[in-house]
Amino acid sequence: MKPALLAYLGLSRLMAPVWRWGLGHRLKKGKETEASVQQKLGLAYAQRPAGPLIWGHAVGVGEANALAGLFARLTEEHPGLHCLITTTARTSGDALARTGLPPRCQHQFAPVDTPDAVRRFLDHWQPDLAVWCEMDLWPALIAETDRRHIPRVLVNARLSAESLAKRRWGRWLYRALLPGFRELFAQNVESAEGLVSLGAPRQQITVTGTIKSLVPPLGHDAAALQAWQAALGQRPVWLLASSHPGEEALALAAHERLRQQCPDALLIIAPRAPARGAEVAALAGHDTPLRSAGAALPGAGPVYVADTIGEMGLWYRLAPVALVGGSFARVGGHNPHEPLALGCGVLHGPNVWNFAESYDRLDAQGFTHPVNEVGGIVTGVLSAWQRAERLEAPPPEPQAQVVLQRLRSLLPTWPA
Repeated sequence: MKPALLAYLGLSRLMAPVWRWGLGHRLKKGKETEASVQQKLGLAYAQRPAGPLIWGHAVGVGEANALAGLFARLTEEHPGLHCLITTTARTSGDALARTGLPPRCQHQFAPVDTPDAVRRFLDHWQPDLAVWCEMDLWPALIAETDRRHIPRVLVNARLSAESLAKRRWGRWLYRALLPGFRELFAQNVESAEGLVSLGAPRQQITVTGTIKSLVPPLGHDAAALQAWQAALGQRPVWLLASSHPGEEALALAAHERLRQQCPDALLIIAPRAPARGAEVAALAGHDTPLRSAGAALPGAGPVYVADTIGEMGLWYRLAPVALVGGSFARVGGHNPHEPLALGCGVLHGPNVWNFAESYDRLDAQGFTHPVNEVGGIVTGVLSAWQRAERLEAPPPEPQAQVVLQRLRSLLPTWPA
């Protein structure tokens, strides 16, 4: 074992009391639950199902949903296979609980990165294959997985120049960890070169694009959908999804123009950070209903703020078109595959480098449409309202199938 990794493991063992104190503090502030704290300390888990089990770890909601889509396809092919998804953030766990998981798949919180918590986690779950999604790599967890000879792969790896620069401080750790991955799947050539610079063997890297095209249709509350459909009647509706500061003002300006043609039109705004709900409602007008404040239905006003977690499946089902945020703000865009999976057309701004390859392909096929200003948004929304039917979902990106094929090959004893 390399000296940098040995030093980290020694430090992480000493940090165990700090982790326990920090989790207890977060529990008092309502940022953790008793169950999440116990799971993160490796003390209490759900029952492990019998048979082969794939474990996948993701940092955020989007990555966890991508793993859910990947695992859904594998469990369809192999009825005896079970899957586990771990995340570190409570928001990701809450979102998965609300949107739903595939059959024979469950969520737990990942252990804190101390040797004892990691050992308890792996003793309990005993995964046959470990899948890391993107770059949330915890050295003690990876090292113990390697010590137990559990094959592991990295999927959906993305490294921009900025994120690579931030990771160079830990390059000695990465050089100890990355060579042990059986396969590393990068989203693009830039990310593949970044992995090589951090110590990954070039021959183990494959450029496959994003696996987020495999996301399953987001779940929803059927009763809430029926109530909304009854309340809306024939009102035209559109969505600003995962918005960031500045993008709400742009959408509101477009909505003012739309209401000149369709006075009863409704704009639903779902801010990326639900904590911004009150700020967005104030921008839209003081009478704007706020979902977090108990406004379960839209009312007669022109705007509704959907400031909750895990309900995007509801909003995408209600709106025939969404302006996907993070694409006018300097964020890099958000996943277009989630709305498209539910037949919701996508408009986006110019800043979509996080999903550049996906948007290039989807723009060319007419599933998504770039817009640069208010007039383009108005035209795109009106065009969507004129469609008689919702869009047919595009197929997953071809490169994502490569990941599925490689994962199948790593567990040759899967039940038929």
